[in-house]
Amino acid sequence: MMHIDSFFDSIKNQIEQNTTEILLTLDKSWTQGRTIYGGISAALIYKAIRESIPLENQMRSFNTAFIGPLEANKEFTIQVEILRQGKNVTQAMGRIIQNGNTAVLSQASFGVNRQSKIRVHNNLEHGLEGPIKANFLPAIPKVTPKFISQFELAKTDGGWPFTGSKNNHTFGRMRFKVAPKAFTEAHLVGLIDVWPPTVLQQLKWPAAASTVNWNVEFIHPHQQFNPTDWFVYKAKTRHAQDGYANTEAEIWDSSGALVALSRQTVAVFA
Repeated sequence: MMHIDSFFDSIKNQIEQNTTEILLTLDKSWTQGRTIYGGISAALIYKAIRESIPLENQMRSFNTAFIGPLEANKEFTIQVEILRQGKNVTQAMGRIIQNGNTAVLSQASFGVNRQSKIRVHNNLEHGLEGPIKANFLPAIPKVTPKFISQFELAKTDGGWPFTGSKNNHTFGRMRFKVAPKAFTEAHLVGLIDVWPPTVLQQLKWPAAASTVNWNVEFIHPHQQFNPTDWFVYKAKTRHAQDGYANTEAEIWDSSGALVALSRQTVAVFA
C-alpha cells in the first residue's frame, strides 16, 4: 500500500527531469469501486500543476471533472498545460489519460497577492468539539471503499451511508492515517474528498454514487499545517433531485480557521 507522498515525490522528480508526460500507477488500496479514489486523482493533477507554477502564485480555485474510470494497477499519464500566465493570475489545465482516454480533467486558477482596499474576514466558527479519535464506519466488503484505509475519519453529526437517516449533512474530522512528511495544499486536496456524499445516508440499501464535478477554493492566508492535525469537515446538501445532488462543504484547520470551500455535483444511482 503506497503512501500519497510516494506519488507526489515521483511527480516532483519527473518534472525536475523536464518530463512532458508524467507516468504513474496506483494500486488497489486507492480504489473506490471500479475507479481510483477521486480525491487522490485530483490531488495528483494539482501537484503536477503546482510544481509547474511559481510559488508566489497561490491557488484560488481548482475545478475537477471526473470523466471516466481510472483503473488501478495500470499506468496512466498526467499532462499539464499553462493556458495563460498573466501579471496577476495564472490559468492552468491538467488531465489524467489512461488507455488513450481522458479520465480526469482539472482547471486551476492561481493568483499573486495584491494590495486591496477590500478586506472581509470570516467570523464563523465550526462549533465542533474534541477530543478526537477515529470512529468511522468499519470495513464492509463491497460497501466500504478500499481507499478509506488510508485515512482516519471521526464523524460527529449526520448518519452513516445506507442507514435510512433523515439527515442530509455530515460533520466530522479527518486526517491521513499515516501522516505525510510535510502537509501541503496537494495533501489537502487529497483529503477533502474522503467523505461519502451527504445524501447516501438517506438510502436504506447500498447504491452507487459518482462525483461529476468538484470545485475547491482555498482561503488565504493560512498557516502551515501540522501533518498529524485533524481537519474539520462540515458538508450540507443544498439540493437533490432527479438522480443528482449539489453539496457544499467547509474545511477548517486545527486552530479553527476556515481554509477551504468545497462544492460538488454528485450523480446518485438510486
